[in-house]
Amino acid sequence: MNMSMLCDFYELTMGNGYFNSGYKDRMTYFDLFFRQVPDGGGFAIAAGLEQVIEYIQELSFSEDDIRYLRSRGMFTEGFLDYLRNFKFTGDIWAVPEGTPVFPREPLLVVRAPAIQAQLLETFLLLTVNHQSLIATKANRIVRAADGRAVLEFGSRRAQGADGAILGARAAYIGGCAGTACTISDRLYGVRAAGTMAHAWVQMFDSQYEAFKAYCEIYPDNAVLLVDTYNTLKSGVPDAIRAFNDVLKPRGITKCGIRLDSGDMAYLTRRCRKMLDDAGWTECTITVSNSLDEHIIQDLLQQGACIDAFGVGERLITARSEPVFGGVYKLAAVENGQGEIIPKIKISENNAKITNPHFKKIYRFFGNDTGKAIADYMCVYDETVDDTKNLEIFDPDATWKRKEVYDFTAKELLVPVFKNGELVYNQPTLNEIRAYCAEQVDTLWDEVKRFDNPHTYYVDLSQKLWDIKYNLLRQKH
Repeated sequence: MNMSMLCDFYELTMGNGYFNSGYKDRMTYFDLFFRQVPDGGGFAIAAGLEQVIEYIQELSFSEDDIRYLRSRGMFTEGFLDYLRNFKFTGDIWAVPEGTPVFPREPLLVVRAPAIQAQLLETFLLLTVNHQSLIATKANRIVRAADGRAVLEFGSRRAQGADGAILGARAAYIGGCAGTACTISDRLYGVRAAGTMAHAWVQMFDSQYEAFKAYCEIYPDNAVLLVDTYNTLKSGVPDAIRAFNDVLKPRGITKCGIRLDSGDMAYLTRRCRKMLDDAGWTECTITVSNSLDEHIIQDLLQQGACIDAFGVGERLITARSEPVFGGVYKLAAVENGQGEIIPKIKISENNAKITNPHFKKIYRFFGNDTGKAIADYMCVYDETVDDTKNLEIFDPDATWKRKEVYDFTAKELLVPVFKNGELVYNQPTLNEIRAYCAEQVDTLWDEVKRFDNPHTYYVDLSQKLWDIKYNLLRQKH
């Protein structure tokens, strides 16, 4: 779907202004970055690049769009003609989806004529903000589950259809094993799964009949919801009876039960004993009902016997902190001679002061451990010699210095568009998910803590720091 008009109105008024002020062809550099990790975490997960690519490839303005804009009485005919023939011709670099990322480093860099770059702002932000938020939350929940499967169950509580569909995609990138959202399976290959609701049990004259019928229809996927009436007195006993009557004669030992209410730590321990005593040691226990990383962590610490988690509203809405906070800021422009002129935004709030210039990012990995040591932002024409030791410092506390040695430097931003043409070889969703797990594993456990994580170093090169400092002095 062409989302050309999904933009803030000021992008159009500024575009009209650029056109009529002689700036329409001026090359600009914009950074998309975020300022703070949600939930006080140590890192975030980048996601949404695939949808950004689709948007840019389809971006155009129809005659209906032009008529609407003309009706506003604010735009010149020259600008409307420009939009009528619009095509993105710029360059884009981005960190691959699934990459762990940190505040204030660009997740995406746009180099394009001013109007083009400005018109991308809203869609790029809403896409990267939403999917990065959900991928980050999902990764926290998956890590809390400590190897147990996590399924995304949140469609009915998502904020709109895209929130459900793309949220399931982002949750899969973050590590979820699947989703309850069928269309996400059809569109993106996020494995959809599901068994029954309480209505199935209530539909039959007895709970046992409901369980027996389900086992007969789905003998290879018999997962029974056991808490419609009384989990321990009737739910689990009726499930065991149905397993014995239907599955056992067929030699099937793979089955499961699900709980959606009650004291999960206590109930799952009791359920596990009842199932084991009845000989159903391979029967899995799945729990759902308003779970998040903290509840899951507590349940496991309390000895809950759980094989899988279904996580809904607190995942699909990132309920604990539902805004990612990414921003899109001008970092540089080119003059008529092709020289890149750095630009900076200044604020009394230090966190809102931007890092100027056209930049690239290196991630340093220790050769002895394979773990990520620090990220290093530098000017586009700088290179890092990873055969030599390097001293880096925390830009927020210049007295905190760290010597980096015996490391390998890897550039994070990769080319996506060149002169408006896609040059990026897009990975499959399964490849993105595997890459995410691999890259998260390169982070130290101290960075992955849920509470008070270690602050990961994101340093500026000396050249970039000097440019920023000089701009700050000039503007003051």
